[in-house]
Amino acid sequence: MEKIIKGKAYVLGNNIDTDQIIPAEHLVYSLSDPEESKKYGHFALSSVPISQAGLPEGGHPFIKGDNYQSEYNIVIGGSNFGCGSSREHAPFALQVAGVQAIIAESYARIFYRNCVDGGFLLPYESIEKLNDQIKTGDELELDVHNNILKNITTGKTYNLRSLGDILPIIEAGDIFKYARQSGMIA
Repeated sequence: MEKIIKGKAYVLGNNIDTDQIIPAEHLVYSLSDPEESKKYGHFALSSVPISQAGLPEGGHPFIKGDNYQSEYNIVIGGSNFGCGSSREHAPFALQVAGVQAIIAESYARIFYRNCVDGGFLLPYESIEKLNDQIKTGDELELDVHNNILKNITTGKTYNLRSLGDILPIIEAGDIFKYARQSGMIA
């Protein structure tokens, strides 16, 4: 895992639910088939309504055209990110789309655990509200081991809550790989 993640921000509002992250009608694709699983990336965040508070001004699409990867690799959210159903497809879809980290005020518990257990994404919690300070397209630099987010575009720096004991799980690849590496299971 990279210690410094650089990339563009995609900013969303509060209460982004798992059906907005990956709509239920797209849960028909295989998670294990590499070609078919690209569809999860293609449809990631495809149903966030333009009227959603915090949606990038101008309705910037997360995925352009027929692509399955986004130009945005850091998602900035508000409170209660990942609420809704417990589908593990949501963090998987974001990962396939190229997202490496989400920074939100708070998370729905199951979404957070799915990010960690599957080793999909870094789910950082912000200390302050960021989705009204960072704009979609801002260039960001995330220092994973020091829990610092720098907005290169504006020059502002933000402290983030530590990932604590979940970082080694994500670095290992998922909860089972971590358990094997740490001798918890054979």
